Parts: sequence; C-alpha cells; structure tokens
Amino acid sequence: MDQIPARRSFFAALGAFAATPLLARDFGPAAAPVRYPEPDVLTLEPSFSKYKIGMAPIERLHTGMYWAEGPAWSGWGNYLVWSDIPNDTQHRWLQDDGRVTILRKPASFSNGNTFDREGRQISFEHGNRRVVRYEPNGTLTVLADKFNGKILNAPNDGVVHPDGSIWFTDPGYGSLVNFEGHKGELFLKEAVYRLDPATGKIEMVTDEIFKPNGLCFSPDYKKIYVADTGASHYPQAPKNIKVWDVAGSRLTNGRQFASMVMGEGTNAKAGLADGIRCDTDGNLWAAMGWVGEGYDGVHIFSPEGQRIGQIVLPEICSNVCFGGPRRNRLFMTASRSLYAVYTEALGAHFC
Repeated sequence: MDQIPARRSFFAALGAFAATPLLARDFGPAAAPVRYPEPDVLTLEPSFSKYKIGMAPIERLHTGMYWAEGPAWSGWGNYLVWSDIPNDTQHRWLQDDGRVTILRKPASFSNGNTFDREGRQISFEHGNRRVVRYEPNGTLTVLADKFNGKILNAPNDGVVHPDGSIWFTDPGYGSLVNFEGHKGELFLKEAVYRLDPATGKIEMVTDEIFKPNGLCFSPDYKKIYVADTGASHYPQAPKNIKVWDVAGSRLTNGRQFASMVMGEGTNAKAGLADGIRCDTDGNLWAAMGWVGEGYDGVHIFSPEGQRIGQIVLPEICSNVCFGGPRRNRLFMTASRSLYAVYTEALGAHFC
C-alpha cells in the first residue's frame, strides 16, 4: 500500500480543494501524535469555528468491517451500536474502556439502528426486509415488513419522533445485491414511511425522492431532512439533501435543502450524502463520500443549507450520530472503520 498518498487541504476562498504532497496520516495504534489544532476538522465559514475543538483529535476506535453503518448511542447502556452489513453483525463500543464486542451475529444484515423513547433498540433489516425492535427480555418484535400487502424493499435508516412514531426510509439497496442481504425484486417504489408502533399502522409520507437514505428531524421536529442517493441508480437523480415541513403525520413543501456539489467550475465535484444528524443549533452533519480525498468524510451545513465545516476522513463515510454522556461526541462509521471526534456541538436527539 502506498504510504505517501496526497494530503488533503481545502481552499475555502476559492471554493476548491486540492492535494499537497505531504505524508499520509496514520490513524492506527502506532500513529504519531497529532499536532493541534486537529488538521482535518476544517472551518469553511466563520460560523463553524465555535464547534471545533482545537485539541480534540479525530480517533479511529475500531476497524476491520466490510461496510460499517447505522451508529446509534444507547444512553442507558453507555455504548454505541453499529452494523457491519456484509458480515451480518452488530458491534458494540463500550464507553467505559473502549472495548468492542459483538452484540448480535447474525443480525439479518441490519443497516440503520436507533433507540426509542424507552431505550429499546430498533433496527432496519436488509435481510428480512423489515423493521424490528429488540425487547428488554431478549425477544424480537417485528414492527413492519409490508406496505399495502407488499413486502418492503429493504428498510435502510430511521428516526423516532416524540409521539413514538418511527420514520424510516426504504430505498432497497439491501435487495439489489447479495453482499448486503438477499438479492430480489423490489415491489414498491422507493419511499419514506411513518410507523405507529401502538397501532401498527404504516403510512407512506413521501415518494418524491429517488432513493431516500439517511434522515433526521430538526431540533424542534418541525422539519425532516432526507438524503437522496438515487444517483447510484438513476442518472437524472440530483445529488442533494431534501427537506419537508412536518404537519402531524403528513409532509408538505418538499424542497432542496443543500446540494452535494462542492467547488465551482472545473473544480466542482459532487458525492452522495448518506446518514445525517442535526445538532441543537439546527446545523446538519452529513456523512459524505464517493468522490475521494478532500471530499469524503462529514460535511456540516447551517440551518440555511450553507456548507460551513468539514471533517476529512481517509474513507467514505456512511453515517454519523452524536453520543457520549454529554452528547458532544460525533461517531462516524466510514467504510471499514469507526471514527469519533469531540465537538462543541450537541446532538439534537440522542440517536
């Protein structure tokens, strides 16, 4: 493996990014100390500077997965759970000593994970095309596996509303290849759903998006953001994050929140946003990838959709969540690894 790939730097004033021939950063256990301030947390606009902690390094907590996804923080358990989809495994990182254990294997090729208001884990399974909840006594409850009599495509990611409803995306990636589930036909148009666990009712809240992927609520739950990764299969799909106003169980006024295009003119490049989360100030932290050095990692957008900051990672980032006892640590699943960095931002929601 080449030990001297180009280092990453960003020229905010020019709206472009370029590479400089510096030594590659090593995130391994024998890595040299990082000279503060952390060089790969980038302030693109002055408004982001208050969220960056100069002496908080990006840390790689674990590696060795095939495709790490779905990080979610358990407040009562003081641990992070995440999925390794191809390996059909859910891992757990323990806050007290940093130990990583296998939480579940097999795990039905689960992708996203979250926790409900009672602290129960909810997982979105590719393998069985369903949404499930793990109960305190160790049993499993199937919350959703069909809509209008047709099996779901492959639920991807989800979030919980204060009213107890679970909102989830169903783009179908886990049924398109055997590597992340079981290859099979998609019987439903890609869509976003609302599930009421009390009644079992499932509503399709929008299909005005090519392949809905990561999603999150604004801090006041008046908006919902959804990343569109439809460009992976639809040439006409925009590379963006959309936002809707939430009116009870309905969504209105769907519109683009932010474009994934970075740079201008011949320097412009656009990847795909995957998992997303909001902080308490309404900024959106988006896992980004599929472009390369200088782009892949986490992009931070203001409530108005302006890119204000960036966390550059050496791998494609799939998902993010805020966790830790103070909800001020950003956990990032990125291809084969799990990363984390402390911020002055606080997660708007626990998972």
